[in-house]
Amino acid sequence: MKSLFKSKPRTPSDIVRQTRDLLRYANTDHDKLSDLSKNLRDLKSILYGNSESEPIPEACAQLTQEFFKENTLRLLIQCLPNLNLEARKDATQIVANLQRQQVQSKLIASDYLETNLDLLDVLVSGYENMDMALHYGAMLRECIRHQIVAKYVLDSPHMKKFFEYIQRPNFDIAADAAATFKELLTRHKSTVAEFLSTNYEWVKTLHLFFDEYNSKLLESSNYITRRQAVKLLGDMLLDRSNSAVMTRYVSSRDNLRILMNLLRESSKSIQIEAFHVFKLFAANQKKPADIISILVANRSKLLRLLGDLKIDKEDEQFEADKAQVIKEIAALEPRDVA
Repeated sequence: MKSLFKSKPRTPSDIVRQTRDLLRYANTDHDKLSDLSKNLRDLKSILYGNSESEPIPEACAQLTQEFFKENTLRLLIQCLPNLNLEARKDATQIVANLQRQQVQSKLIASDYLETNLDLLDVLVSGYENMDMALHYGAMLRECIRHQIVAKYVLDSPHMKKFFEYIQRPNFDIAADAAATFKELLTRHKSTVAEFLSTNYEWVKTLHLFFDEYNSKLLESSNYITRRQAVKLLGDMLLDRSNSAVMTRYVSSRDNLRILMNLLRESSKSIQIEAFHVFKLFAANQKKPADIISILVANRSKLLRLLGDLKIDKEDEQFEADKAQVIKEIAALEPRDVA
């Protein structure tokens, strides 16, 4: 007789609806947290599959559609601090996966976030909470896959906060923030180019974007911060989408001095990455007079430093670039300074 009353298996939509109901009360009724954790495990299993089966596209689509029908994502983000560590990990993976799920060839997560952009404020501010930073950071990076989200964060006051987050004393949080910062400045090329061109000067706060970048990252006392920052700077400036910004950057004597100092670092990694930016100053065929003046005044030191600069494995392109930079600097004459 027992089999006659066997409960009907829950559909993906059922699990999402039950999860949503549990989330609504989880902040006040902690007895719900156990059931909520189980539901999150079930949702994760549907999206990622398990040891016995692969994810079923139809089930994933059904789950995704129901998830974004109402404010399940908002509730989950708000409730995250109340969950235990394993449930937080499951929730983070669920949110990450949903950003890539398509329903009828459409990323409905992007549409949802476009009308709920304030959720990004919560995710970015998560870096200020040691317990939540890595979870919110991982969610944020996945949301940045959507161009509308990346543009919102780039144009928001939050962008300046990353200069602080990247230098947090907690290594894991600092590294996570650096990964998000890099994603923001490299993933969507046209959006990044627009941001850098528009915000080369942060007039409202009387700060220059690259002044902040230089002083807080390139001149940081933290070796890892300097290394990551100069690598990211090279990635940005060498991207063709950012050619206008690159031209402005390499026309600044302050920027040149910082790169010359980085070339003198004891770290080979920083030296190499700094060279990839420094070569842009040397290659600029419309060097301002003060740039030429600095290069001429420091020519002998630069040529000696560049001559000694070598990488561990043979790289023909690097050697060719270095030879060209040496040639450019050697050819400069004091009379070029007007």
